[in-house]
Amino acid sequence: MNSAVTSAALQKAITRNHIQQRIFLWLGLGLVVLFLVSLLWGRYPSVGLISWQQLNQDELARLLVINLRLPRLLTALLVGISLSASGTVFQMLFGNPLVEPGFLGVSQGAAFGAALCIVFLGGSAAMVQGTAVVFAFCGLGASYLLARRIRYGGWVLRLVLSGIAISALFSAGLGVLKYMADPLHQLPEITFWLLGGLSSITWAQFLSILPATLTGLVLLFLFRWRLNLLALNEETAFSMGAAPKRERLLLLTSAVLPTAAVVSVAGMIGWVGLIMPHIARRLFGSDTRFTLPASMLLGGIFVTLCDDLSRTLLAGEIPLGILTSLLGATIFIVLMVSRGVKVER
Repeated sequence: MNSAVTSAALQKAITRNHIQQRIFLWLGLGLVVLFLVSLLWGRYPSVGLISWQQLNQDELARLLVINLRLPRLLTALLVGISLSASGTVFQMLFGNPLVEPGFLGVSQGAAFGAALCIVFLGGSAAMVQGTAVVFAFCGLGASYLLARRIRYGGWVLRLVLSGIAISALFSAGLGVLKYMADPLHQLPEITFWLLGGLSSITWAQFLSILPATLTGLVLLFLFRWRLNLLALNEETAFSMGAAPKRERLLLLTSAVLPTAAVVSVAGMIGWVGLIMPHIARRLFGSDTRFTLPASMLLGGIFVTLCDDLSRTLLAGEIPLGILTSLLGATIFIVLMVSRGVKVER
């Protein structure tokens, strides 16, 4: 009897593993196909695909694809992958499915830094990018230091409370800067940056964020299995050989690094880090060995698709943050009302 049960369980595990492999294969192929189609799709000379023959014969079309669309699409991939990976890490470490990359004051700090640069430092692209990264890490550092000073609750609860407080402070500071900004020049620039977008991405900007994003993402991918341990309470994780505080800080820093980098050039892109981990868990369960890479692939597909829509739906470009929020909120509603969600009465 026990042998039959074990055999059935083993067969079920093998079947599930094969299904997951197929899903990974389809996600990877889907991302590659979408990227190639997006590279040729756009408004030149009208909405449609640029043919390979046209690409070979038309110098302007070739320059458009190589110098404008390619760095933009690669940045869109980095944005989606980074925000989705960070969202998965935050949700696992905090045991909260509603946590997203801006949870520890990271996005709010980056927004405050960018606005500060626009108002007082001239607003050049390099300066905005640099100050956004600096203040994103200031948000993480302030949240961490404040959590160590709070005298009650566990470590996760203290980080939650400190993240809420630091985010509120940065949001208030951003409001003050918007009030002080020149309404004809600086305020529209701050508002457009907060809406998010990739219309001004160049090869220089893409290459400037590549080292930080790759470093953080590689660390997260290599240590993704540790998230399963660190999702447990501190006593259990410590008894299994983990150093919870040190390893959580390492993974949090690795998650914030690519987030700060992509936010510095793309602005505020919402809902990606909140929704993609949910979909990945629906497909692969809670094991982060599979959920994290699946979330990365889904995030890349989602942001690339949203960027395609932002530059082709209307004659004027729609800010990317608007589309990610619109589609992300719609997906969130569908997930919440679906039959897979447990309801307590």
